Amino acid sequence: MSSKQTKNMTTKLTTAAEAVAHIKSSDHVFIHSVAAAPLHLIEAMVARAGELRKVQIYQLHTEGEAKYANAEFSESFFVNAFFIGKNIRKAIQAGRGSYIPIFLSEIPRLFRQGIISLDVALITVSPPDVHGYCSLGTSVDVTVAALENAKIVIAQVNKFMPRTHGDGQIHVSKLTFMVEHHTPLIECFAEMPSQTDTAIAAHVASLVADGATLQMGIGNIPNAVLMALQNHKNLGIHTEMFSDGIIPLVEKGVITNTFKRRQKGKIVATFLMGSQKLYDFVHDNPSVTLLDAAYVNDSAEIRKHPKVTAINSAIEIDITGQVCADSIGYQMFSGVGGQMDFIRAASLSHEGKAIIALPSMTNKGVSRIVSHLKEGAGVVTTRAHVHYVVTEFGVAYLYGKNLLQRAKALIEIAHPDVREELEKSTFLRYGK
Repeated sequence: MSSKQTKNMTTKLTTAAEAVAHIKSSDHVFIHSVAAAPLHLIEAMVARAGELRKVQIYQLHTEGEAKYANAEFSESFFVNAFFIGKNIRKAIQAGRGSYIPIFLSEIPRLFRQGIISLDVALITVSPPDVHGYCSLGTSVDVTVAALENAKIVIAQVNKFMPRTHGDGQIHVSKLTFMVEHHTPLIECFAEMPSQTDTAIAAHVASLVADGATLQMGIGNIPNAVLMALQNHKNLGIHTEMFSDGIIPLVEKGVITNTFKRRQKGKIVATFLMGSQKLYDFVHDNPSVTLLDAAYVNDSAEIRKHPKVTAINSAIEIDITGQVCADSIGYQMFSGVGGQMDFIRAASLSHEGKAIIALPSMTNKGVSRIVSHLKEGAGVVTTRAHVHYVVTEFGVAYLYGKNLLQRAKALIEIAHPDVREELEKSTFLRYGK
């Protein structure tokens, strides 16, 4: 950095306690997402809980402790979640926070149009380069829009944050305070796929065409699907997020991004989460581009790619094809996220495929294909949007089928133990 830039940075450096002292009661505070959650700053903010009242937290899913959501701090903090992760789920269900239903693609609009105002943004960045630019690293998502609109930006500068290419470059002049605190990012490790996961993955892989542009998330089924794509050719990635599962496919030359219509040759996402191996893979890697969620999840942009294949999951699906992916009855569990952004785009893409993949049963032996959704369950993806539903028992193609045909197709891939019961429900509702 130039001497001027170095001086500029030096004047912004402070301690976490001094930086978060600028948070006031009733402020709107944004917290950086997923593995980029600034845990040192969060800890300092929570330490001030006795002085603060009714601070409104806004966030997507975050990793690590979220002590501000604990019961003892309910007078100090209220969590507004665009997506519900494990660390705040009990707080949301207990009323110490609430869920904001919205597509991921539209969250940046809330900040940019002033529908939600932000007083403070707490973020994690890489150290600045010679030109004074830090990187938002693993999570660009809605954070760029938050930074554009927050009055105060407090950055935890962490040397373990990888520098990623794309929209996540932020100059030190845009940061109000900088707090140096270096700690490895939280890692997420894939489990070995179960027999059920492997069976589902094989069915999904059979639907993926060479040259397809893929979207999938994180978890056992997405990882199993990626493992099943070893013999495919010229796959592309334009996805909300990705994890370690793509690395072997890049190394084998399966993922080339050759046939994408935008960002050819590049893996495009809006955030990522995985092991240190993944963080090392994306560090200063020009073949990986992390962009604003308003672009990455824009259906109009996604559909321009050929053979968009969107692979998403669900909590339960009824025999007409209604997909619940955000709640268990009235209890909020996760969120809408980007499922509809990509399901719709895949449906409209040339030779695209919109896939919902899920085990036929829960771990407790409850069918996930049901005659009707639980009372209070949210419909994330409507029956009009679903094309393919996959379980370990096969593939149900629903597009263009009437309600009775859909029910029969879904019953065929339900667990054998519940098929007779589902058939009775179908007969009562639609006749033979």
